[in-house]
Amino acid sequence: MAGRYGVSSRSATRHSPRRRSRVRRRSRIHGVRVTFLSCSFAVTAGLFGLAGTATGPDVPASAGVLPPLSDRDGDDTSRGEARVPSAKTARPVMEKVVPPPADPNVKPVATAPLPAGSGSGHRVVFDITQQVVWLVDADETVLRTYYVSGSRYDQLPTGTFDVFSKSRDAVSWHGTETMEYMVRFFRGENSNIGFHDLPVATATGAEVQTLSQLGTPLSDGCIRQDLDDAVALWEHTEVGTPVVVVRS
Repeated sequence: MAGRYGVSSRSATRHSPRRRSRVRRRSRIHGVRVTFLSCSFAVTAGLFGLAGTATGPDVPASAGVLPPLSDRDGDDTSRGEARVPSAKTARPVMEKVVPPPADPNVKPVATAPLPAGSGSGHRVVFDITQQVVWLVDADETVLRTYYVSGSRYDQLPTGTFDVFSKSRDAVSWHGTETMEYMVRFFRGENSNIGFHDLPVATATGAEVQTLSQLGTPLSDGCIRQDLDDAVALWEHTEVGTPVVVVRS
């Protein structure tokens, strides 16, 4: 299908640790000549009564000595104006990532068992944490289990809801994407939330994500599915079918 392209790869460059030659240095502490290897170490102030006495070409006389509180400016001189915390801004909170298959056109396989306490009877179960959907029959038989891509903003509450409308074709709330097999079950703040297939960008005609990205929350609110899974859920539901949303 259009839009199922390869995913980009990220290269990384390793830096070899810098080798340091072992050089002998000499220093004097209270008139005693001491030979030691050059390496990073800390001298605790006041150790054996020698605080401030370890001096030399690499250790200034004032090293490790803080000025008294009365001489410091402000409550905490380590925090300048640029470090003052700013107002908290909204940001995505869902970070679950399923390692994608090598082929971007192949979706990952979900094998997780139906969560305990996820209702009974004919229903749809969606686990926000695992990003997995189960289609369950009236006799508790799991008919289908698969990965989806829910909201990256995590605004869907847990609970039991009912399907209240279905549309064979739909348009996103911002008008830049189209989708098929929409099954709505929750009235969101900006628009209704439901299940549908992978959206297609109206500007390019390409799907907005690959199949291999299913299992990762990427949408603005709805739950994205592979086309085959979207058709299966469409046929599994009717207006009034329960949708149980859980967190594992």
